[in-house]
Amino acid sequence: MNEVTVPTGITKYLVTVRQLVQVCPALTEGGVRALIFNADRNGLAPCLVRVGRRVLIDLIEFEDWLDSQRGGAS
Repeated sequence: MNEVTVPTGITKYLVTVRQLVQVCPALTEGGVRALIFNADRNGLAPCLVRVGRRVLIDLIEFEDWLDSQRGGAS
């Protein structure tokens, strides 16, 4: 992921799907939306904040979730 500077003391850094893809160009909007659709099954749900129809991703939690998906690879 591209380095994102999160202000000190911030516990949630919310971004849209489009913003997430800009920060991490290896991801596609469609791929992220598929992850969101299956969030209850893949463990992504704690990273999401739903405001009406809008889904925001907590970038800090997402990075932790992404690290946890590595499996045995280091």
